[in-house]
Amino acid sequence: MQVAVLAHDSFPDRAKTAVGLLRYGDHEVRAVLDRERAGGRVADHLPDVQDAPIVGSMDEVPEIDALVIGVAPIGGSFEESWRPDVRAALERGCNVLSGLHYFLTDDEEFAELAAEYGGKLVDVRKPPENLTVADASAGEVEATVVTTVGTDCSTGKMTTAYELRDAARERGLDAVVVPTGQTGVVIEGWGIVVDRVVSDYAAGAVERLVETPVGMDLVVVEGQGALGHPAYSGVTTSILHGSAPDALVMCHEVGRERVHGYESFELPSPAEYADLYERVAAPVSDASVVAGALNTRGLGDDAAADAVAAYGEAIDAPATDPVRGEIPEELLEAIV
Repeated sequence: MQVAVLAHDSFPDRAKTAVGLLRYGDHEVRAVLDRERAGGRVADHLPDVQDAPIVGSMDEVPEIDALVIGVAPIGGSFEESWRPDVRAALERGCNVLSGLHYFLTDDEEFAELAAEYGGKLVDVRKPPENLTVADASAGEVEATVVTTVGTDCSTGKMTTAYELRDAARERGLDAVVVPTGQTGVVIEGWGIVVDRVVSDYAAGAVERLVETPVGMDLVVVEGQGALGHPAYSGVTTSILHGSAPDALVMCHEVGRERVHGYESFELPSPAEYADLYERVAAPVSDASVVAGALNTRGLGDDAAADAVAAYGEAIDAPATDPVRGEIPEELLEAIV
């Protein structure tokens, strides 16, 4: 499928979905929409991902099948400045995919345009209607189940999940990522965005996802939020208990000492956080933090290597920066 990705005034640092699609998606990205960076290219800002031109509006986008909302703002709201581009995409008969809490299918104008021009509105955050509470069956999955967890939001849990999957496949293992967030669902074309699920059913939704892949050696569950996050700890706990993992990989961003967006809250040390995850997992799983992933963006290579080594020592487990370097054999061995 050929797509354009809307990331106005956010690319690349605040456009998680856009970056995820460019790095791991199978879709051909024909353009990224960002008014601030129009005239450039993706390669000017992100190495080692699919390249595409950056344009200012849908008027400059070539023929596509769909427009993807590539921004995931806090609260998942719709920014009205995006409306002209969504409108233009629908008037071209394109589908529009959104991971926002604001459902495009509930927007009267967009619904009318989709019906008139034949496009489809896809709200990937809308959960299935037949979810149930968990029955504690995920622990019976034959595959090794590893869940990525984090010290905060946006520490690299999804990125780490995909890099682990790819490293396992290179080793000859059948590995799959279980998507629990809007970006992963857009990339994979299946999954459940757990933060939109009724709380009683959230662990059950994750359980269903873990049990969906058949014949796998490794199932990597994409984590969300953080146990100590003042706003998002609920979805983290549901994923942790619903996935009943065999192992945990803890993600952290170097230098981050306070909760992003909630700076009055100080982060526990990595060692304290690893212990917290293990203790909260303990009632349903004996999983421990067997590996660490450290986001070292902003550091030079030598400083990054030192930071990764210090992080691994702090959590007493092998660690790496999965974007900067390959997943080392030692780390993959600790998981599988």
